[in-house]
Amino acid sequence: MLGPRVWSSVRQGLSRGLFRTVGAWASGEGKKVDIAGIYPPVTTPFTATAEVDYEKLEENLHKLGTFPFRGFVVQGSNGEFPFLTSSERLEVVSRVRQAMPKDKLLLAGSGCESTQATVEMTVSMAQVGADAAMVVTPCYYHGRMSSAALIHHYTKVADLSPIPVVLYSVPANTGLDLPVDAVVTLSQHPNIVGIKDSGGDVTRIGLIVHKTRRQDFQVLAGSAGFLLASYAVGAVGGVCALANVLGAQVCQLERLCLTGQWEDAQKLQHRLIEPNTADSTKH
Repeated sequence: MLGPRVWSSVRQGLSRGLFRTVGAWASGEGKKVDIAGIYPPVTTPFTATAEVDYEKLEENLHKLGTFPFRGFVVQGSNGEFPFLTSSERLEVVSRVRQAMPKDKLLLAGSGCESTQATVEMTVSMAQVGADAAMVVTPCYYHGRMSSAALIHHYTKVADLSPIPVVLYSVPANTGLDLPVDAVVTLSQHPNIVGIKDSGGDVTRIGLIVHKTRRQDFQVLAGSAGFLLASYAVGAVGGVCALANVLGAQVCQLERLCLTGQWEDAQKLQHRLIEPNTADSTKH
């Protein structure tokens, strides 16, 4: 069961109406947070003794803070969250929040295999500074992860989360795609604001954009390798591992797409494909 402190936090989150209207967040009655933009999925540095190297983490954040990113993602696949303890996961979020510029959004990966554990991790990450929770699909029993099961899981998490929820589909690591019909249903939830789709299927991304067009719901590409194509079909940004090393170029590609300079964007996208494959196993 959820402990008293967790339930207290949940009640406080619900009493705030599940939305905060400060800083870079969207304002207005019933308006969801705007997650459009580029996010580097921050890596988790380790020492030679396999401890989290918080000093190096903060050093990396200061370097990344010089680029015009919308924010940062922590505890995604690139952050190697399965190798961290629960306390380490929370400490990483806390350290990143303290080190990053105040006007940037912090999306924290709070996904766990059970719904209860995901709720508890989400609430705890909100307490240490996360602006939104990026929740990966449960996958150990992936054969049983039907649309109905996933809708139930994400609905419970979103109902109890004091911060907005971003769906996270990364089939290369989980062995399953979050079904489009489930995404469409979940897009109607007032506390689910979008999806990070790392599958690389641009047709699927376009279909999600099309089918959720009447909802306040946004799609982020999960890699720089198909960023231009994703923008072309309606995505609003990307969580791009390549932005950790080529931040200026990925942000430039974003600007070219947003201003309709498609020929220049195509040339830059072509140049980014090969270096992007160096990190093609994560996203």
